[in-house]
Amino acid sequence: MNEPLVSVITPVYNCEKYIVQTIESVLNQTYTNWEMILADDCSPDKSADIIKSFQKKDPRIKYIRLSENGGAAKARNKALEISRGRYIAYLDADDIWLPEKLARQIAFMEENHAQFSCCDYEKIEADGTNLNKIVHMPKTITYNQLLSNTIIQTVGVIADTETFDKKLLIMPDVRRGQDSATWLQMLRNGVKFTGQNEVLAQYRRVPQSLSANKLSAMKRTWYLYRGVEHLSIPKSFCCLIGWAYHASIKRIYIGKFFKKG
Repeated sequence: MNEPLVSVITPVYNCEKYIVQTIESVLNQTYTNWEMILADDCSPDKSADIIKSFQKKDPRIKYIRLSENGGAAKARNKALEISRGRYIAYLDADDIWLPEKLARQIAFMEENHAQFSCCDYEKIEADGTNLNKIVHMPKTITYNQLLSNTIIQTVGVIADTETFDKKLLIMPDVRRGQDSATWLQMLRNGVKFTGQNEVLAQYRRVPQSLSANKLSAMKRTWYLYRGVEHLSIPKSFCCLIGWAYHASIKRIYIGKFFKKG
């Protein structure tokens, strides 16, 4: 009864292959005071029917449909607009939470007075095969450090809106990299990050995803520096080199992450 409400934000587009597992991973949480807001970005597949079938069984599951396709940022922002929870948690429609994810991460945040956090996560193949590859979070991270890294992943993020202005969670209206832009936006405005070194989520590696194409990811990151963060060209080049290095480290999972500060 004393559990704060958690709003789970899930953008949906052509995820009928995975959405059942994603929703079930929320239903299986040991932490029960949550609402799951699934924002349908005009998906042409059967995602809506699947979601509505779950909605009939559990009122904590909420379905909304955008009037036109606008991308993940608009879908997440629409869900954020109607969210009622103190805590905002992100879960994409093809990813999975382990059963104690919310309970353990909320407890971690309360114990550490964390404003927003990300837990460790493991990667799985599109078919669910575990790759036995874990991405470990740094204990903390600064704005400048995150410019050169891709370590924070939506599947592990929870933010406590009682500790900062909720408007900082409104994602920039860009088709790609809106999540990274949001974490930078928060850090730039003084919101502190705390990493939780416990694997509580699974990130599905889907080949056709926006993040799968490395050249596309590099272009997206360059636009983030120049078009969103408005960095100078020299600083953007320096950050891009750091980004490429850390992306390689994350792929082979041998790197040590940040030194404090």
